[in-house]
Amino acid sequence: MTYIPGKKPKKGSHGGVIAALDIGSSKICCLIARAEDPAAIKVIGFGHTSSQGVRAGTIVNMEDAEAAIANAVHAAEQMAGVTAHDVFVNVSGGRPTSLTLGVEVAILDQEVTDVDLRRALAQGRAQYRIPENEVIHAIPVSYSLDGNRGIRDPRGMFGDRLGVQLHMVTAGSGSLRNLATCIGRCHLDIEGSAVSPYASGLASLVEDELDLGCTCIDLGGGTTSLAVFSEGNLVFTDCVPVGGSHVTSDIARGLATPLGHAERMKILHGNAMSSSADDREMITVPLVGEDERTQTNLVPKSQLVRIIRPRLEEIFELVRSRLEESGADALSGRRVVLTGGGAQLPGIRELAQQVLDKQVRIGRPSRVSGLPDAASGPAFATVAGLLTQATRQHTELTISSPSVAVPGSLMGRVGMWLREHL
Repeated sequence: MTYIPGKKPKKGSHGGVIAALDIGSSKICCLIARAEDPAAIKVIGFGHTSSQGVRAGTIVNMEDAEAAIANAVHAAEQMAGVTAHDVFVNVSGGRPTSLTLGVEVAILDQEVTDVDLRRALAQGRAQYRIPENEVIHAIPVSYSLDGNRGIRDPRGMFGDRLGVQLHMVTAGSGSLRNLATCIGRCHLDIEGSAVSPYASGLASLVEDELDLGCTCIDLGGGTTSLAVFSEGNLVFTDCVPVGGSHVTSDIARGLATPLGHAERMKILHGNAMSSSADDREMITVPLVGEDERTQTNLVPKSQLVRIIRPRLEEIFELVRSRLEESGADALSGRRVVLTGGGAQLPGIRELAQQVLDKQVRIGRPSRVSGLPDAASGPAFATVAGLLTQATRQHTELTISSPSVAVPGSLMGRVGMWLREHL
């Protein structure tokens, strides 16, 4: 990983205790951990609840979302025996956008120092402005000196012009303000943030996948997001507005059953791939508005699979299209890692391999210890990745709570200047 000087591994604000909060469309979960160094993260508290007031990763009801966040954090605090004050939070709403741009600064044949690198990154942030958007990540992908490219770390080298290829990720400032306000109402401060697929990749990808090229696809409830890693860096991220909840809605409409029963059938009987035994296996389907004890239908499992598969194919085709249109497909290699709750559906790995024509595996959080069994699956990769980001040596300039809470405010700009120049 490229190291950006001036940023030290985070150990949390209170005796090495850090907290991560994953706010999704289907669940909200919190992990509290002790981390004395990036290689030793041990979870001591876990809490989760069904998501309320969140749709497609965006907060749509402040009161409901606030209550759900407070419940998840309180459960984690009770287990850990500590009180959380600062959290690292994921960003899945606000339509995150991704762009790589080049920045050059003059160094006049002097030795490249930490100050020069930070000045180049600050200039890149200043140049990259999208109306009504705020920067979430500013990640240096590569450096150059006097036109000589491919430099991983230019410190100590000499030249006249320092160039930086900078990967910028932004999201809608309104969505970020709502997120920060809702967390603030729970008496918490945002210490750092990351887009969901980036955090999932940090938790579930191995070092060779990060270096050789890999795509992490996070199959959430309201959205499906993707992050492409190459040479140890995040080089592209995007999001499609389709997720597991759309599969559930398709089942409810196709079988005329309540949403709750549709979700249950998806979990208990769903499969992305058909088999010869599906026609013989019958499923009881309660009907909307009927007494489920007396009015039910029996349908073959094959009918359920025929409803599930087209929506999942659509999701993977959209992901493939985004990769091809962006040019990131050439950097992503032949590896795909699936995370998120949707990755738990049987047969989804095989379907993804068919549609994407890549090698696919299911990713689980592997860089933290002490996870309870209930939080060891792919659905909890994002929140575990936030813990990893909190303790690793930062490869980016991140937006922390002041500027997320009030984008463009005087205090936000002063805080950002201090973080970039001191």
